[in-house]
Amino acid sequence: MKKNKKWVQIIILGLVLIIGVFTIVNNLTSADDKKYPVEGSKAPDFTLTGLDNKSYKLSDYKGKGVLINFWGTFCPPCKKEMPALQKQYDIWKNKNVEFLEVNLDTSRVTVQNFVDQYNLNLPILLDNEEKVRKQYGVVEYPTTFFVKPDGTVMKIHKGEMDEAFIADTLKKLTAGTGGGQ
Repeated sequence: MKKNKKWVQIIILGLVLIIGVFTIVNNLTSADDKKYPVEGSKAPDFTLTGLDNKSYKLSDYKGKGVLINFWGTFCPPCKKEMPALQKQYDIWKNKNVEFLEVNLDTSRVTVQNFVDQYNLNLPILLDNEEKVRKQYGVVEYPTTFFVKPDGTVMKIHKGEMDEAFIADTLKKLTAGTGGGQ
């Protein structure tokens, strides 16, 4: 009886290991590249309310290049790149390019204080429930998606950007659309 009990335990342990390995492999090989946008794929549509209480829907900007920047006031590199984004927004806002600054803070007051402190006037969208962040698979801040006028993602940049990088990428984004400098 003792011998059979040991074999039953070994079989159960083996089954648990097989199920565990299957679960891990399945999770690692699931179609994450299909779940989240990658360079060359279509950018998922979304609608968010801005700090200005206007509704912003990505699909409304079809035919324009779009810079989607995920950021938070809690993120030092985000704070550091914001003046460069504002300068480039001022340059590009009338040149067939839209900026959508998707903020991930939970407090509207915190975001408004940040905007006031940095004297920002670019569109700040509020994603305090992080639905769009999750839809885009963003885990590092800041992360920026450069979306071509046809709605496909041209470039995904993780980390802080400087003004020259933003300008150069926007030139590539708008090449051939009449929106370049």
